[in-house]
Amino acid sequence: MIKDKIKDLADQIFTDVVGYRRHIHANPELSYKEFETSAFIKEKLTAWGIEFTSCANTGVVGLIKGNKPSDKVIALRGDMDALPILEDNNKPYRSKNNGVMHACGHDVHTSSLLGTAYILNELKDEFAGTIKLIFQPAEELLPGGASIMIKEGVLENPKPQAIIGQHVMPMIESGKVGFRSGIYMASTDELYVTVTGKGGHGAQPHQNVDPVVIASHIIIALQQIVSRIADPRLPSVLSFGKVTANGATNIIPNEVKIEGTFRTLNEEWRNEAHKRMKKMAEGMAESMGGSCDFDIHRGYPFLINEEKLTANARAFAEDFLGKENVIDLDIWMAAEDFSFYSQVTDACFYRLGTGNVEKDTFHSVHTPKFDVDENALKISTGLMAYIALKQMGN
Repeated sequence: MIKDKIKDLADQIFTDVVGYRRHIHANPELSYKEFETSAFIKEKLTAWGIEFTSCANTGVVGLIKGNKPSDKVIALRGDMDALPILEDNNKPYRSKNNGVMHACGHDVHTSSLLGTAYILNELKDEFAGTIKLIFQPAEELLPGGASIMIKEGVLENPKPQAIIGQHVMPMIESGKVGFRSGIYMASTDELYVTVTGKGGHGAQPHQNVDPVVIASHIIIALQQIVSRIADPRLPSVLSFGKVTANGATNIIPNEVKIEGTFRTLNEEWRNEAHKRMKKMAEGMAESMGGSCDFDIHRGYPFLINEEKLTANARAFAEDFLGKENVIDLDIWMAAEDFSFYSQVTDACFYRLGTGNVEKDTFHSVHTPKFDVDENALKISTGLMAYIALKQMGN
């Protein structure tokens, strides 16, 4: 059976995949700068005789053609950029690049996709169809590497009927995976707000137009966008994480800068919320004697898992891992640029459990102590290969 052959190959490549992961983890590169990671991927694909091209500068696109005739094409995606975080782990594979860390598991995604590529390449005499391997840069930084790869034709020549991706999740126990059909992850927009007034001495507020007070009112008032204007049945998040005044105890500054994020799961409401936030902030500033520049950097769209594809993938996962190791996922208000793929083709984005209490791998992504239980790599490679081949009818 193809399942048994995949499991055998996954066992064979496991130690190597762990090595790939540790190498990539120790040598992280920021978005759009993944030159060494890209070279490492090309080196492995070349050694295995897998043809590939470059895309989006550091991106790599490989092709594995089954030796049985079929026009079916499935794309598999792994992202490869790191984050500007100082790692707080003492593992032998900790980051060598000070202040740069694979804190979101993209080292796992890349190494796993390499392992999947090895398995599928070894089985190309056994299956019909074509596998497109997408090693993608810059998931962490707008406009997102996925959007650039799509513009450069990654979903053409050949055109996949579906794309599959996986992402680590420390809240899920290692050995398990999670699926959700339909809308899964949120859109994300970056908000950059500048409130301008008239600075001066803190003891003479009547002679000034205080942008700190104006900015404070704006931050509080904008929460009404979520609590009183949004449909309560529609998840929305509005958070501000950076406020810069640069005054002093007795100095009112001329301006205040605010940075935040807005996330939701509906494009119509997303657009409406943009208009309302801008109008409310600008009107409030004007009413208090100041002005407001409300700049919205539109980010990733919401991510939707196509119902039939995801149902199939879940069933294949239950067959491969056992039903007890496949769980349901809830809506997740984080964002992912895999969403760009999901807007233009059938997509399935599932979660790979990497948590293990004894190994201290339950720390959240995007934190200095994030790490994974590498035993998850025992299933990450074979499962993706199995889902892809089964989805093509093998």
